[in-house]
Amino acid sequence: MSEQVLHISIPDGAIGQRLDAILAQQLPDYSRSRIQSWIKDGLVEMDGVVCQKPRHAVLGGEKIKLIVLLEDSTQVEAQEIALDIVYEDSAILVLNKPVGLVVHPGAGNPDGTLMNALLHYHPPLREVPRAGIVHRLDKDTSGLMVVAKTVPAQTHLVEQLQRHAVERIYDAVLVGNLKKGGTVDKPLGRSPQDRKKMAVREVGGKPAVSHYRVLEHFRAHTRVRVKLETGRTHQIRVHMAHLGYALVGDPVYGSRFRIPKRMNAEFVAFLRAFQRQALHAGALSLTHPLSGKVMKWRAPMPDDMMELVDILREDVEIFEEQQLGYDEFDYDYGVEVEWVTDDDIPD
Repeated sequence: MSEQVLHISIPDGAIGQRLDAILAQQLPDYSRSRIQSWIKDGLVEMDGVVCQKPRHAVLGGEKIKLIVLLEDSTQVEAQEIALDIVYEDSAILVLNKPVGLVVHPGAGNPDGTLMNALLHYHPPLREVPRAGIVHRLDKDTSGLMVVAKTVPAQTHLVEQLQRHAVERIYDAVLVGNLKKGGTVDKPLGRSPQDRKKMAVREVGGKPAVSHYRVLEHFRAHTRVRVKLETGRTHQIRVHMAHLGYALVGDPVYGSRFRIPKRMNAEFVAFLRAFQRQALHAGALSLTHPLSGKVMKWRAPMPDDMMELVDILREDVEIFEEQQLGYDEFDYDYGVEVEWVTDDDIPD
């Protein structure tokens, strides 16, 4: 086991809430059950006094000292897996995670994960809890992640995430015509019908806020950019589905295919074959743990999402040409045409 000390201030507006519940809100990377076990083990001090009651009602404003115990990564095998490193220095590294790469080993994915790759790329990460991973992306979501290379850097990054000071912006393609941008402020929790899924839970859910902006309209789809204020599991996927505009290809929260009328058969086949959520973490901004400077990175959408957008754009162009009546003409772009000039026309 490895340990890390965190200092948290209970929000003033949390009066009457359970200690375990408010800590779960402040520590989104850790499950409530794990936080409860830390409290019961005497690892939580409130204003300098150990508190071992998860149900303890807070007053607001208390100062919490929490000793976070984490399984170390010494038993995880180092594996040579290619990494797309965007930035690296002595404290952090930023990488562009590809589609299909799982972040942590777990049931069904004992190896071949990002953690295995990181331990091979930088062996000293064995000394850092969770090999320096401070946040995660779903297996089939691509994009930018930051990894701490030292324990102090990890503590600094975790505290930034707790304060919602790390800016994460995603590109997504949705099913349906979303008219305008806005904000989804809906708490999330485990679905009572399926514990493997997340759902909007007005009672018992954790606060979750997503800001979204429409970038481009297609005939039956919308490209959006989403900025996370919080970082709950599957947050964007659930929030967009809650609005009625699930992500293209989402196998868990998606709806049936929406194919525009008269769409090219080749385009239809591509849409049907797009079997992962069209979601990419394209921008990341944070304060560097050592320099204190705000740093920003961007990563372009992967090829499959770029092709998806290109196809949807081309579909719009073809449809608009047909609407204008251009399809009545017999174009043959492979034949040379001799254009007639005014001089060729007889008087």
